[in-house]
Amino acid sequence: MSNAATTVKAGRVPVAHGGGEARDYVLLLKPRVMSLVLFTAFVGMSTAPGTLHPVLAFAALLAIAVGAGAAGALNMWYEADLDARMARTRNRPLPAGRMARGEALAFGLVLAVAAVVFMGLVVNLVAAALLALTIAFYVVVYTMWLKRRTPHNIVIGGAAGAFPPLVGYAAVNGNVTLDSLVLFAIIFVWTPPHFWALSLFCSRDYARAGVPMLPVVAGKAATRRQILAYSALLAPLGVAPYAMGFAGPAYGLVAAALGSVFLYRAWRVWRSHEGAERQLFAFSILYLFLLFATLGGERLVGAF
Repeated sequence: MSNAATTVKAGRVPVAHGGGEARDYVLLLKPRVMSLVLFTAFVGMSTAPGTLHPVLAFAALLAIAVGAGAAGALNMWYEADLDARMARTRNRPLPAGRMARGEALAFGLVLAVAAVVFMGLVVNLVAAALLALTIAFYVVVYTMWLKRRTPHNIVIGGAAGAFPPLVGYAAVNGNVTLDSLVLFAIIFVWTPPHFWALSLFCSRDYARAGVPMLPVVAGKAATRRQILAYSALLAPLGVAPYAMGFAGPAYGLVAAALGSVFLYRAWRVWRSHEGAERQLFAFSILYLFLLFATLGGERLVGAF
């Protein structure tokens, strides 16, 4: 076994002596997270009243993508020691020793500043301010402050993942309205059951890393109850865009159906059915995608 592999297995971050490869820089951006951020931001743009020139819309999405990547890189820089202790993250560029922490820090900071400045100069200052808030909330509030200190880290920290629709909405008209706040609320309430389902079947990994996720601190039974409670809140909240009049009947039907399935799967988790946690985790991703895809699709079809 190599020295680097031994160091990672021991939970320490090996010292990298060379620069990371291009693929490692891409991994720092957390592409899968970035794609979800872009998608929800785009739907936020599509629901905003008003119009945005296609070039400016592309510029806004580019800034959001770069900002999301910056947040991911800074998260990996700060959490390299945690990643080294967890089986599912120990092969990331920093814990695997393929990149120095200073490289990741510099990369993330440059991208963050570039994204915010670009958004402010090309699109508008409100969207730029919200983008800066998103990056700061994820890196400082969630990563540096909450994650290692409280089992409610994902509840409060989940706001970072809920900001992109606000940024996209503000890129179009420079405002934050009740409609955009409802989109924020949907993702905010969706986040805890999504990540708690993951933490139920990865609890040993989190315990080994010393991360106080809810199953580690309060136990699995308490986590299952919280998942059911948040899911019961999410189901009607998902229908709110239709009830408030900024989504059509197709969205209302889809949201009601998806919410019912989500609640059923959460009930199965609460009842400790075998494999229910993994099933809820997988469905939660599909839920958010279909919900926002239907909302965005309705608005795009209506535009024609």
